[in-house]
Amino acid sequence: MPRIVSIYLPRWPIQRFLLAQSRAPRSPDTVDGHHPFILTVDAAGGPRIAAANKPAEIEGLAAGGLVADARAKVPGLQTRPAAPEADARALHRLGLWAMRYTPSVSIYREADGADGLFLDVTGASHLAGGEEALLADIVKRLRHLRLGARVALADTPGAAWALSRFQAQNGALLGEGADPGPALADLPLAALRLADDLIQTLRRLGFIRIGDLIGKPRAPFAARFDAILLKRLDQAMGLREEALTFIEPPPLYHRARQLLEPVVSQAAVVHVATRLMQDLTPALVNGGVAARALQLRLFRVDGEVRTIHIGLAAATRDPAHIARLVTLDLERLGESIDAGFGFETISLTATVTEKFGQRQARLSLREGRRDAPPADAGERRAELIDALNQRLGPGSVRQLHPVARHDPAGAEVALDAAGLEPVWPSADALRQRPSLFLDQPEPLQILATRPDGLPDHFRWRGAPHHIIALQGPERIAGPWWEETAPALPSQPGKEEYGWGKLGEEAPSAVPDSESPKSQKRNRFEDTEASRERGVLLPVPTHQDYYVAETQTGQRFWLCHDGRQSWCLRGLLA
Repeated sequence: MPRIVSIYLPRWPIQRFLLAQSRAPRSPDTVDGHHPFILTVDAAGGPRIAAANKPAEIEGLAAGGLVADARAKVPGLQTRPAAPEADARALHRLGLWAMRYTPSVSIYREADGADGLFLDVTGASHLAGGEEALLADIVKRLRHLRLGARVALADTPGAAWALSRFQAQNGALLGEGADPGPALADLPLAALRLADDLIQTLRRLGFIRIGDLIGKPRAPFAARFDAILLKRLDQAMGLREEALTFIEPPPLYHRARQLLEPVVSQAAVVHVATRLMQDLTPALVNGGVAARALQLRLFRVDGEVRTIHIGLAAATRDPAHIARLVTLDLERLGESIDAGFGFETISLTATVTEKFGQRQARLSLREGRRDAPPADAGERRAELIDALNQRLGPGSVRQLHPVARHDPAGAEVALDAAGLEPVWPSADALRQRPSLFLDQPEPLQILATRPDGLPDHFRWRGAPHHIIALQGPERIAGPWWEETAPALPSQPGKEEYGWGKLGEEAPSAVPDSESPKSQKRNRFEDTEASRERGVLLPVPTHQDYYVAETQTGQRFWLCHDGRQSWCLRGLLA
């Protein structure tokens, strides 16, 4: 049976506004919360009241009233525009704060008022000393944050919501499995989260309290009213389940510690995190899994929450390894993870897990000695990647992986090193590849050529080189989908697409015999006629590569583009 805590924050927009104002420097525009104050929202017929503080309610102001009427009724009324988005963000932060009690926290929806939280504390109340102590601790801590709250605990969200808002005594507690009917019978119909017009209709028919509906025949209600009436009644009575949308999916592996005294030192945080991982390990073992990603949450005394994400290159259950990563992360974050007056609660959650089979421990007579056999290479690699990521930041460590491309310059891609190990194809002696690729191909100055037209002497970066051995060519073409011919210009010339003889200016006009249509047909024909016309063919989509060894023993990877140009693409070992 689930156990749900409802935390209702009366006048939440007003409380949020005044709390945010108290953290800003005082100015002439500062609102005095001890005098009537309302938040306004634009609506049809003029601005209306979105929320009012207690002094304004005493003066007879209520949400939904016209601001003009309110000003006439209360001279000197303080008004400010409502900020529902800021209210929602603050309520979300408060939901993170409430995760000190349980990881299953849900924010009130608009239909619930958007001014409170649901906490699923099933199996977690004993950590606070019992359910009554849990409710008292929630109220006390929220009061410390200068937030007034009403709380209740029941088996269903509907019953807890109704009791937290309309029960006279704060901290109402329905025992597990108890019938909610007697506790809800005297509450008004608004405790069922019904629309105002539906409540007015029921009132005209004589239904004032929830008890007036309990036990009545259902058929007339189903025939006359919307289904929402019986749905809300059944949810409150526990006859129909109500799904809650949690801020984060409830984790399977979660541990938390509420500390007797707040801690501020890094060593103390690491010590608690280690103990939490030790507490988490038996559950991971029973589930046959290990943690691949962890989330460490530090709850400060003032309500702020600090979160540390720990990504792992390989699944682990080792508390010592986690302690090292937490230490590195705290050192990297430095002052940005200010402890303030200390952390009073620390939680550790395994957000990502994966199957983890039995591992054979190393057994050696030389264990612990300098000549002992090394640890498993995969584990050492994973620990190194984890340490670097925690020191430098997530995703900072990358590793090259092969890509199926003919062009070696694009046959590698850098991916997160925490992923799978790269699987490289076996080396091909006939297709040698550079160990170092240049960022950009660098042009070569050919000083002398062989009888077959291949280079014999060339200059690169100002230094001459004499080739004594040349292996190739190896022709490498680009992907077929990239082999697109450039469009013909209206006035072709060497400045555009490489047309015209080298060193010549673009012609002023194009003869009829060399119309764009004719040129488009001929630009792919390497004929003597086209060369006589001076048409320069576009750059081909393939290149020829050579491995050149020089007189000094250096080995270069040369590229010929199919014309006159030679360039250097990389260096070989």
